[in-house]
Amino acid sequence: MTSFPRPAAVVRTAGGSARPAAGLTRAGLAVLITAVFLPQVDFFIVNVALPTIQSSLGASAGALELVVAGYGTAYAATLVLGGRLGDMIGRRRMLLTGLSGFVLTSLVCGTAPGIGVLVAARILQGAAAGLVVPQVIATLQATLSGERRHRALGLYSSAAGAAIVVGQLVGGLLVTADVAGTGWRPIFLVNVPIGAAALIAAGRLVPATRSPHPLGLDLAGTLLFAGTLVALLVPLAEGPTIGWPPWSWGALALVPVLAAATVVVERRAEAAGRVPLLPPSLLRLRSMRRGFAMHLPFMLTYGAFMFVFALTVQTGLHSGVLGGGLAVLPLAVAYFVGSLAAPHAIARFDARRVVAVAAVAVALGLLVLVLVTVTTWPRTDYWAFAPGLVLAGAGQALVFACLFRLILHDVPEHLVGVGGGVVTTVQQSGLALGVATLGTLFVGLEKTGVGPAFVVSLAVQAAIMLAIAAGSLTLPHLHARPGETGVAVDV
Repeated sequence: MTSFPRPAAVVRTAGGSARPAAGLTRAGLAVLITAVFLPQVDFFIVNVALPTIQSSLGASAGALELVVAGYGTAYAATLVLGGRLGDMIGRRRMLLTGLSGFVLTSLVCGTAPGIGVLVAARILQGAAAGLVVPQVIATLQATLSGERRHRALGLYSSAAGAAIVVGQLVGGLLVTADVAGTGWRPIFLVNVPIGAAALIAAGRLVPATRSPHPLGLDLAGTLLFAGTLVALLVPLAEGPTIGWPPWSWGALALVPVLAAATVVVERRAEAAGRVPLLPPSLLRLRSMRRGFAMHLPFMLTYGAFMFVFALTVQTGLHSGVLGGGLAVLPLAVAYFVGSLAAPHAIARFDARRVVAVAAVAVALGLLVLVLVTVTTWPRTDYWAFAPGLVLAGAGQALVFACLFRLILHDVPEHLVGVGGGVVTTVQQSGLALGVATLGTLFVGLEKTGVGPAFVVSLAVQAAIMLAIAAGSLTLPHLHARPGETGVAVDV
């Protein structure tokens, strides 16, 4: 396997000399968690507002998918690029740049006069989020050690579960409040004061760190990878609603060409001694190859579920925006608890066994939702979904935590940061693909009835989770220390 330089974290003084990174205060940690929490919340907060956005802007179902998937695609494409820019020019500087972009694009989203502007602003917002997140992870690793680092990474991991709760509930509350007749717009505008406060605080409280041996940028690989995703996602989202015009088929025809070009460019970059966006040597590792075969479809089902569930509860059960936020609460709480329990489960039972059992639990939870829908629709009370949501949420948290560790199982210690960047990129790509594929399936079937469309979508997701459970038996064995709260990741 190609040998890569080992990154190290330092602080540059005014004279240009290097010294060890300064420690991170509790206030600085709070700023970093806030900075990474905002982008995560924004992936979920928009779900409950989609019907309102559709009626307000006259948006098509495909455009609504792009509001979600466009954000995820840009997020995925810029994560590794943002991490390496931080290594090169300073992580605090890139954090401030990303936060500034996130605040500005949130303002544009909140004041968008039409769906085209909203989609474009969401894409730019996702790109800004991709600049923010890797700086947070890298700064935690550069400025903390031992138990403090473990606790900080645990907070970072838990933010994902909390983002579901806050995103769905706050989104529902803001849209329901209809502040000054602004409808859905406050879900984006709320980022402006919070992001501005985080921006000011980050400049004062977050230590300035960078790597003395930055890995360099992979602009060609990044652009080709992003082009592949766009060529796949846009026609899948828009095609069914506009009758599959010629450009949509042309874009899909470009996907294998762009994908092949990405592979060629990444191989050449690695052969030349550089570290590409998606290093082929890492992707050939057994743990990564087999882990991604399950991680990508898992993230696909997760992204699709959040999109489909929000639309079903609001448009099918007419629960209202707040009801849409409350309906997902059992899943979010179960996900949070499952995240906390994951290290202990791995330590006791072995990660691949946990994946198998948890994936079956997710499938059973989804099938419970199918049973409730089939037997009670259209008079379903969304609280009747609670048992299935609890089962699915706890299982999702365990699958996610275990697959993350298993994928990095064979990665050399000094390349865990590079591998973590690849994992996060695939993760965000999967979320976007889920909305564009299974979300499109749901939208297409919705014409025959929201309930039947929901049932079909859930059945497909359950089948995928059962396939993941079977495939988990090919993964390596992995136990973790009971006190371990997360994998150190530097993207």
